[in-house]
Amino acid sequence: MQYLPLFVKLTDKPVLIVGGGSVALRKAGTLLSAGAKLYVVSPEFAPEFIDWQQQGKAELISGYFSPELLDGKSLVIAATDNDSVNGAVYDAATARNMLVNTVDDQPKCGFIFPSIIDRNPIIIAISSFGTAPVLARRLREKLETLLPQHLGPLAQLVGRFRDQVKAKISGFAARRQFWEKVFNSDVVRDVQANQLPQAEQRLSALLAEPQQLAGEVYVVGAGPGDPELLTLKALQLMQQADVVVYDYLVSPEIMQLVRRDAELICVGKKAGAHSVAQQDTNQILIDLALAGKKICRLKGGDPFIFGRGGEEIQALLAHNIAFQVVPGVTAAAGCAAYAGIPLTHRDHAQSVQFVTGHCRKDGTEPDWQSMSTPNQTVVIYMGLMKAAHIQQQLISAGRAATTPVAIIENGTRLEQRIITTQLSELAAQIDNEQVKSPALLIIGEVVSLQQQLHWFGARPQTAVFAQPLTRLR
Repeated sequence: MQYLPLFVKLTDKPVLIVGGGSVALRKAGTLLSAGAKLYVVSPEFAPEFIDWQQQGKAELISGYFSPELLDGKSLVIAATDNDSVNGAVYDAATARNMLVNTVDDQPKCGFIFPSIIDRNPIIIAISSFGTAPVLARRLREKLETLLPQHLGPLAQLVGRFRDQVKAKISGFAARRQFWEKVFNSDVVRDVQANQLPQAEQRLSALLAEPQQLAGEVYVVGAGPGDPELLTLKALQLMQQADVVVYDYLVSPEIMQLVRRDAELICVGKKAGAHSVAQQDTNQILIDLALAGKKICRLKGGDPFIFGRGGEEIQALLAHNIAFQVVPGVTAAAGCAAYAGIPLTHRDHAQSVQFVTGHCRKDGTEPDWQSMSTPNQTVVIYMGLMKAAHIQQQLISAGRAATTPVAIIENGTRLEQRIITTQLSELAAQIDNEQVKSPALLIIGEVVSLQQQLHWFGARPQTAVFAQPLTRLR
């Protein structure tokens, strides 16, 4: 992050603008809207500057820049069409440890002007740090169409109640739950319809109601890794949670989207590193919910497909704890799609099985015979450590040794890696390529389509012994 986003209170603060033309005019308008006290130095001025001076909004200094003009100023903007003058302003300001903005010269900017979406008192600032201002401006235009105009009046209304809420409801979590309740109520509809007195009465009535902390658990599927595969509901609940209890399989990019001030608890499930036992994870969820917290139980993929979501919900039900389940894109679907492998295909596979590479605690083996049927795709989760056993059992059960296999590491992520081979070489290829978790195994004739349908990321690595599969008849 090249610049730290800050909102600065400039009311009555002295700001110097060097330049009196159209570029300086745009900056001046923004600064005046923030209440700054403007000092503008230039040999000549645009007519608007003259008007502002007559209205007492700006003090014009006819002449040229000199370093002593920086005395007592909070900020300085170099906005002339003369690079040497702009450079002199930058050097003088930097020597005094002053923040300076040099228009259209990003290396000479100690601060920058973002694109602004104004729903006062809600302000959204967007910046590309000067690298792509047109892109930032287009993004602002899109957001302008998404954000309703009533956001400003709504923020003003709740702002008037803030002290009352703080006086009546103790604790940050309880107050946050109250405000979530408000924003999900008809108060918002009243403001949108410009029925502000009615909205205020409704908000007062909500505050008068008994306030109870009600814990709840959101069991949310985070998908296989690409944050753009998150559902809208998943993102909403991630932003509402007081606590996020997550697994290693949740990608760092997705973790960046949780509420900034939420408590984060990693229960760290990955191959060879079960840092928190399942019963302990269950108890964490129970304890937090009984304390009145909103918990997002964030799981890679889908919580009900090898995610143990059902077990955790059974534990919650035993304590009458409210919960929601948000499905996610399971790894089989996401990784296969990003690898260019259709899990079913009229010519190659009429069925698909999702299987875990882990045996049950009692040692019961999967039904290898059912997985060995031709024209069927088998997707194996968590299969790296058992790859040699999987390979041996499938071949012993009758699956052809030449059956195509794809090993997908970090599927759907920018670092996605695909290795295609055949069943008889599965374990050797995992060792040779030093494949790391998270990884998924896809076994079946559909893998032969991968080279043709691949679209995302780097081209796959194909072992020299992998043979293309002729169309099955």
